[in-house]
Amino acid sequence: MTVAAGVFAPGHLGELTRLVPFEMVDDVLAMTRRTESRVRLLPARVVMYLLLAGCLFAELGYLQVWSKLTSGLSGLPLVAPSGSALRQARQRLGPQPVRALFDVLRGPAATSAAQTRWRGLLLAVIDGTFLTVADSPATTSRYAKQRCNNGSSGYPQLRLSALLACGTRSVIDAVFDPVSVGELDQARQLARSLRPGMLLMADRNYAGADLIATLAATGADLLIRCKTGRKLPILRRHRDGSFASIIGGLPIRVIDAQISITTTDGTHTGGYRLITTLLDPGTHPAAELIPLYHQRWEIETAYLELKSSILGGRVLRARTCDGISQEIYALLTVYQLLRTAMVDATDSQPGLDPDRASFTTALNAARDQIIHAAGIIADTVIDLVGVIGIHVLAHLLPERRLRTKTRMIKRSNSKYQARGPNIDRRSYQATTSIDIIRPDP
Repeated sequence: MTVAAGVFAPGHLGELTRLVPFEMVDDVLAMTRRTESRVRLLPARVVMYLLLAGCLFAELGYLQVWSKLTSGLSGLPLVAPSGSALRQARQRLGPQPVRALFDVLRGPAATSAAQTRWRGLLLAVIDGTFLTVADSPATTSRYAKQRCNNGSSGYPQLRLSALLACGTRSVIDAVFDPVSVGELDQARQLARSLRPGMLLMADRNYAGADLIATLAATGADLLIRCKTGRKLPILRRHRDGSFASIIGGLPIRVIDAQISITTTDGTHTGGYRLITTLLDPGTHPAAELIPLYHQRWEIETAYLELKSSILGGRVLRARTCDGISQEIYALLTVYQLLRTAMVDATDSQPGLDPDRASFTTALNAARDQIIHAAGIIADTVIDLVGVIGIHVLAHLLPERRLRTKTRMIKRSNSKYQARGPNIDRRSYQATTSIDIIRPDP
């Protein structure tokens, strides 16, 4: 067992400490001027790791999280802080250091996997979701409750938007605001992290002319779905079935297609219209762009991992606005660390798709390493896979199969039939066909 000395010993994240080492945390604290002038019983570095560990044990209070951090440190002279002391330490720290740490760690995970790129372009996606926060006077002053049929929601909510790398589901950037701030306004903020060499995918909500111009101005290429009935001028027809058009003065290419899914239950067909700034049909053919757009759904899986796997559907702990910011940046940082550990594992086996890595396996392995205080300081010979990676590689997910809808469970977690009593929960073998619709001469 190798840990930090003295009062710094509880400050660790198990094996994930190798990805966010003591020196990195100390640099962030110095940069944000949160380094204490005298060493306290609860140093700022330890509080930073406590916040991160709290996201791995979202079902526990901070006193119980402290017990997890110290359970593997038997024999060491450790402090026994009260709940009030931990709360005051978090308040002294504030949200700025945690945000700075997230800024250091965010970005597409480094990988050699070919599945993360298409014809040299890094596949990225943007979308938004809601998070539920505690119902307290301090939080409702900024985060309002949503209106619904029976009045208002039980808890206040905030809107989180993220820019994600599709192949690894690592977070490139993220912003959050009250729900009064729309996804399109948040997308304009996230445009700061778009770069040439990226292919950004988004749903129909992001197909406005002004926003498209803002996103395209970053140099990134776009692949966005828009309404099938949207009137766009046909400037030139291409051999692959797409046609050249223009939106708000920006040259684009339009692809119309019908996608049919056939199962033993019958055939279901829907229309798709995609717009892209990739103007050359020879180098970026329509027949490849249509199935590629399905990668947009990777962000929905990422939000499921954040809200269901990590948080377990729970309300955020924090009961103040600064505490909410602190907790969300810690949550995003922990998610990024887990994704990095998973990519390191899959990258150790050439040709292995990062999609095969199980997020739940990595999460549980990371929790175990914290409890045992294991793998905190790396040996002289660094193993990028580590214990977390070994667990991931030993429990790889099967290759993805075609699904006609989201996963459903046979038995509801609630006695209330929220989705109705007549939901078809059977699995079907399915085939997909795509027909590109050429514009009418």
